Amino acid sequence: MPDYALLAVFVPTFFFVSITPGMCMTLAMTLGMSIGVRKTLWMMLGELVGVALVAIAAVLGVASIMLNYPQIFDLLKWVGGAYLMYIGINMWRAKGKMAVIDSTQVSTRRVSLISQGFITAIANPKGWAFMISLLPPFINVDKPVGPQLAVLLSIIMLTESLSMLAYASGGKSLRLFLSRGDNIRWMNRIAGSLMMLVGVWLALD
Repeated sequence: MPDYALLAVFVPTFFFVSITPGMCMTLAMTLGMSIGVRKTLWMMLGELVGVALVAIAAVLGVASIMLNYPQIFDLLKWVGGAYLMYIGINMWRAKGKMAVIDSTQVSTRRVSLISQGFITAIANPKGWAFMISLLPPFINVDKPVGPQLAVLLSIIMLTESLSMLAYASGGKSLRLFLSRGDNIRWMNRIAGSLMMLVGVWLALD
């Protein structure tokens, strides 16, 4: 079980990053409006499986390095912290435009929807970099990795599910909200600020 203080940092950070409009969230909203929330659930299933695989690979890969080469742990923390700060700065500088997805090119077959969600999750290099940078520091290699990974993965799955469901069911109202003024930009700035704070915390902890 991860430390409660670590979870208190991890939960809000991942929530704001997850809820910020991105490819998966925009895809969920577009499909929810065009083919309905029920069919969009199949895409969400594929996306969740992809995110889970990326998270597990990131934690196990970096954790194995930490176990075999503990002397480079401090370096990993600094690199991870610096990268999170880099992501946070980029989110602050983002123009706040939503990705445009052509729903007419989307197949409504279950296998196709699952595949689209899965590929979107695992083919996103930023997703890999984020998981590799953020997750391992929340794992204590002196304790069993499995239970800790299970808790973090449960939080990730729940957050991603609620975020995609909100986008898919929000439909036109959510699109209208995000298109007004600087709403997307402010969401990016909140998430970016949290990312930068966590980056500093990871580097100095």
